[in-house]
Amino acid sequence: MFILFLLFAFIILIFTKLSKEYTNTIVFDIEKVNVPEENVILNDSVVLNITLKTHGFKWLRYYVSKPKIKIDFINDVDKEDGVFLWNKSKAYLDNTQFDEQVELLNISPKRLAFRYDVNLVKKVPIKINATVNFHPGYDVADKLVSDPDSIEIIGPNVLVSKIHHLETEDVIFNDVKSNLSEITNLKLPENTSDLKFSANSITIKGDVEKFTEGTLKIPVSIINAPKGVKLKYFPKEVNVSYYISLSHFNSVTNKDFKVVCDYTKAVGNQSLLVPELVKSPKTAKNIKMNQQRIEFIIIK
Repeated sequence: MFILFLLFAFIILIFTKLSKEYTNTIVFDIEKVNVPEENVILNDSVVLNITLKTHGFKWLRYYVSKPKIKIDFINDVDKEDGVFLWNKSKAYLDNTQFDEQVELLNISPKRLAFRYDVNLVKKVPIKINATVNFHPGYDVADKLVSDPDSIEIIGPNVLVSKIHHLETEDVIFNDVKSNLSEITNLKLPENTSDLKFSANSITIKGDVEKFTEGTLKIPVSIINAPKGVKLKYFPKEVNVSYYISLSHFNSVTNKDFKVVCDYTKAVGNQSLLVPELVKSPKTAKNIKMNQQRIEFIIIK
């Protein structure tokens, strides 16, 4: 019985306190409505300090959830150079935002300035940050690609114009021997509340095939030799090794490669030329020549 009476007394005390009027200053966030589509309001920390007088029951609502003031960008603001200006009277705010049981005593600041910028839509490419460790004898047929290969960014021109590409998070794939298709998050710029992205993740894809090594003998050609000069050089062919998928192995011939020696790049006073690979098939990887020097003599 004692506990019951104590509970009743506590409830009566609470209702007595809440029924009294109190004066306090509270911070109101700004809820922006009807912002023109061609403009974006920069994410400034604009707030209003409002002094109110009302009974305790009303104050409960303000303390339970963060209070907001609605500002209509069609009816409540004036557009000036680089800013939207809100400059409404205390009486206007009292009549439009609060009911009769709440008395508005003061607002600070008296005027609010919202910086804005022109909306920009920009498409930027994706850079993949991935390390792929293939199972022995396997490799990617072409290269890793992202799906989609680019992302649209919408936001203030001053921010969007500084972004030239987006990168994926660093990922590692181990013992890969089948086609890749993995969703990976993007590294988005910090403080992106003013920016919108068409996606925040992409899919890394790659066609993985079984690979083998091939070797071909490729003839060497001499270019840029002086007119009237005949050269005798050795060797006339070099072995070129390469890594290629099984599906393309039979389609590659020595006509797909070209090795030349530029006479103008002769090594000092020595009779040596450096062979250069100037043509190779796109399907071949890790191409190497077994010969690094070509000897020559001038016979005429």
